[in-house]
Amino acid sequence: MYEVEVKLRAEHAALADRLAALGATHDRTVEQRDTYYDAPHREFAETDEALRIRRVTRLDGPEEPPECRVTYKGPLVDDTTKTRVEHETGVEDGETMGEVLDALGFDPAVTVEKRREQYAFDGVTVVLDDVTGLGQFVEVELESEDVDAARERCFEVVRELGLDPGDGIRTSYLGLLLESDNRR
Repeated sequence: MYEVEVKLRAEHAALADRLAALGATHDRTVEQRDTYYDAPHREFAETDEALRIRRVTRLDGPEEPPECRVTYKGPLVDDTTKTRVEHETGVEDGETMGEVLDALGFDPAVTVEKRREQYAFDGVTVVLDDVTGLGQFVEVELESEDVDAARERCFEVVRELGLDPGDGIRTSYLGLLLESDNRR
């Protein structure tokens, strides 16, 4: 399965109004804390891969225990979007998972923190991210085996939001933070 994603810088107030006008459904508001790891056997920055532990705390709706997921992201597979193979699974205890990775030689590299407003719109996920140290972004995402069709559908939604798919950013939040902060 591929995650096809188009990410752009965008002001959230106008986008939230546009999403409401289009009939999008607000799913939830969360805080995410993503800890990215370096591998002992290869350089993820060179191979364009990522391994992270994501801790999610819901800020609206029913009170839920924090959610924790481990994600591997493969290299980008096209030159216009952030499309890549993604494998993700839930884990009960993020701290213990971090200790497992540490014992295997994986080192925590960078932590990305953001507040995320998630919407559903006509089969596509639209998120408004406010990323600490970077600012406001919108991501339009669709999981599919048909990368070309998913890419075109994401571009359609971006245009419906009044944005230009040509302004898409292919660099991850991790990469943007490293570029702006020279954390490595």
